[in-house]
Amino acid sequence: MSRIGIRPVQVPQGVKVNITPTTLTVEGPKGKLTQEYVPEVEFVVQDGVVHVTRKNDSKQCKAYHGLYRALLNNMVTGVSKGFTKSLIINGVGYRAEVQGNFLVLSLGYSSDFIVVIPQGLTVTTEANGQRVLVSGADRESVGLFASEVRSLRLPEPYKGKGIRYEDEKIRRKVGKTGVK
Repeated sequence: MSRIGIRPVQVPQGVKVNITPTTLTVEGPKGKLTQEYVPEVEFVVQDGVVHVTRKNDSKQCKAYHGLYRALLNNMVTGVSKGFTKSLIINGVGYRAEVQGNFLVLSLGYSSDFIVVIPQGLTVTTEANGQRVLVSGADRESVGLFASEVRSLRLPEPYKGKGIRYEDEKIRRKVGKTGVK
């Protein structure tokens, strides 16, 4: 039995779950999310709790059981609380600024990077442009946008310059010793 799939998903107050034969829709105060699913799993809503069941015990069906329970839980959490990723920009002259629907990044190159902020995400800067907060209802799009911004200037191990996640630890290396 799937350890994740058998857990029921609690639906908080103000969140609506709508299930059609091929689509799962969750609507709440932070937005509306839609996910298609395979017919090997079934969703049962009762008394503010959603149970995910599977139709057979094949290996693929067991995998879908845990997958769609986790996706549903992320959707419910996203439309009720939302998800946030924090990026730290480290380096002399490195900074970020939000201008309308664009994120402008100065990362030590001759020209700035201009990144379009996707629909449904909110991007703010703090600490004099040294910290970027990406937030939204869809966990996948928040993580994807944060990784795209991070990939513009990956953190390097000698001085630690670049863009890193707030909870990420960079293994620092020792430079040249200058032995004669």
